[in-house]
Amino acid sequence: MSESRPTCPRVTETWFPLPHRYLVEEVESQLTDAGFHLLCSTHAISHDGNRYFGVLEVSLPGNFQENGHGWVVGLRNSHDKTFPAGIVAGTRVFVCDNLAFSGLIQIRRKHTRFAVRDLRQLTSRAVGQLGERLVGMETRITAYRNLRLTDSRAHDLVIRATDCRAITPSQIPEVLNNWRNPEHEEFQPRNGWSLFNACTEAYKQSNPHTAITRSEALHGLFDGMAGVHLPS
Repeated sequence: MSESRPTCPRVTETWFPLPHRYLVEEVESQLTDAGFHLLCSTHAISHDGNRYFGVLEVSLPGNFQENGHGWVVGLRNSHDKTFPAGIVAGTRVFVCDNLAFSGLIQIRRKHTRFAVRDLRQLTSRAVGQLGERLVGMETRITAYRNLRLTDSRAHDLVIRATDCRAITPSQIPEVLNNWRNPEHEEFQPRNGWSLFNACTEAYKQSNPHTAITRSEALHGLFDGMAGVHLPS
């Protein structure tokens, strides 16, 4: 990946920013060592290079992605003290490129003096947790597909999604239109997976950092409705 400037901000006595590139290269290395195949990646920086967000599409041997979705790993980092470095498990729906994330894992709580030195150990631990979460996504999506919904129940879930800030009030018309008039055959069934994607379709216009928070909230809502219990 390339950054808009060659160096990080200057260190202080209490703050040692981690270069975005270091984070990306170390996570990619740890994923490969853990047996993941890196299929493709996208990267974005904002706020004058201070904030980074990336998506790595990954797979494991035997994970054939036959159900129309694949696994992604989200990465984030900041040089303006907005948030610590972290990785998050997620899914990508092939037919519409919807992304949804769940279970943010902080690589460390803050940019400390030995952050770069300890990065390999910290990312190794995070990738270990990540594998369990990615496998758990398959259980979650199967449960969503098995959750049958009437229109009235779907409308109630949309309001609940607003209450938990998974979507905004201004996104309700778009979500309901996506539910009532799905553009893709995969979302014709009247089930939780179709409604979930009707919501995540609205995330395409969102800031990626906001999309992480909202999709975590959305997963929490649908997990409760579908009876999904995954380890935290």
